Amino acid sequence: MREPVIPHSRPSLGAAEAEAAGAVLRSGQVAQGPEVAAFEAEVAARMGLRGGVAVASGTAALHLALMALKVGPGDAVLFPSYTCAAVLHAVRLAGAEALPADVDPATGNLDPDAARRARTPRCRALILVHAFGWPADVEAFRALGLPIIEDCAQALGATAGGRPVGSRGEAAVCSFYATKIIATGEGGMLLSDRPEVLAVARDLRAYDEAPDARLRFNYKMTDLQAAVGRIQLGRLPELLGRRASIADTYRKALADAPVTLPAEVPGRIYYRFVVRVPGGAEAALEAFARRGITCRRPVHTPLHRLVGREGFPGAEEAWRTSLSLPCAPALTEGEVARVAEAARAILGRREP
Repeated sequence: MREPVIPHSRPSLGAAEAEAAGAVLRSGQVAQGPEVAAFEAEVAARMGLRGGVAVASGTAALHLALMALKVGPGDAVLFPSYTCAAVLHAVRLAGAEALPADVDPATGNLDPDAARRARTPRCRALILVHAFGWPADVEAFRALGLPIIEDCAQALGATAGGRPVGSRGEAAVCSFYATKIIATGEGGMLLSDRPEVLAVARDLRAYDEAPDARLRFNYKMTDLQAAVGRIQLGRLPELLGRRASIADTYRKALADAPVTLPAEVPGRIYYRFVVRVPGGAEAALEAFARRGITCRRPVHTPLHRLVGREGFPGAEEAWRTSLSLPCAPALTEGEVARVAEAARAILGRREP
């Protein structure tokens, strides 16, 4: 009998999340309410920030962060090309010009020199993504003189210099999509130490009973999602520990393989376990699929391609060579062992 397919990601949800959701359903208060307020306070405290604004998605959080920083038509926003398309869409929602810049293929993070070259006089903000749980060096970008939005969608719980990732920029955003570090199904949050940023985001996430006709959105999170998120946040150390344990298993399995393993950087987390395959990842992806194991390119399409730009060698190299192994906390020990065995065979070049 063929073994079940191992998915690349799956959420780690259990009885506590089900009970929290059930309590909200029994209460009758399922839209934005006290659970959302509590979730905002708890995430902000975890990240060492003044406050948070829970919204419907990470994309919505990015959009509101740009608007709160007064980015709009006629402006431009700088961001790494090698990242999720949500960044591009948020910039376009704000009406700004998208300015992708190249990345360091060894980390997947924005390259400071490339960012400096890509910056134009119309730049009004920088979205700095902490790729796959690897903290980007925020201070390396301060010389650009731009407000920084830290995209922590893949890095909740990571630290840099002893401080939580997300605590150094003018704003931070998180995503709580089903496959993120903590999951509420859909959802996101904007966080900041700046009261004016938080106030604008709170004002714009809902349009009911507004005092004027300013464009606003239906970007609210529900209490149902927030209740699940609060349980997930309480489990964050457990979830991150499980990811680290899986990463350690893969690291040992691939110690002698002719691939580049993710660096063991202080403070990083393992949202993805990304290996770089000399010669390209395509054949390995197909080989894992034949074994019923779903691996992925960690970025579907570099964003410079989507806007018709060329000349991004770091992003192209990262896309060509990078492969993400399943690293979700919900994987069973048997599934992790199966992935490790396949990785030894495929990436260790013991099978075609």
